[in-house]
Amino acid sequence: MSSLDSSSAGVVTVNVLTAKKLLDSGYGFLDVRTVEEFQKGHVAAEKIVNIPYFFSSPNGRVKNDRFLEEVSAVFKKDDYFIVGCGGGGRSLVAAGELVNIGFKNVKDMGGGFQAWVANGLPVSYPKA
Repeated sequence: MSSLDSSSAGVVTVNVLTAKKLLDSGYGFLDVRTVEEFQKGHVAAEKIVNIPYFFSSPNGRVKNDRFLEEVSAVFKKDDYFIVGCGGGGRSLVAAGELVNIGFKNVKDMGGGFQAWVANGLPVSYPKA
């Protein structure tokens, strides 16, 4: 498949157009950006959860040491979902960690939210 690009740690990366089709077919979406990034706009998906992989701090970004625990509280290891971030880096690392602990149907969204927006795909914004 030309829309799939196998990546490290057994993670499958899909482009944003494929991600949109998967979301429309019932996949969930895990946005691993910071809460601040998420609140500025996010992928429009029916099943979306924001669990930051990093937190913003006065000293820069700090890894969320409860990330795997928080994701495991929301998704089962056989659930189908896509992991996305701002540009594709954090989501690939996060998806790799999830695959390493036994999540079977995780896909990484290559290009992240930036590519999603650049392709004119639907975005949700918080209500004022």
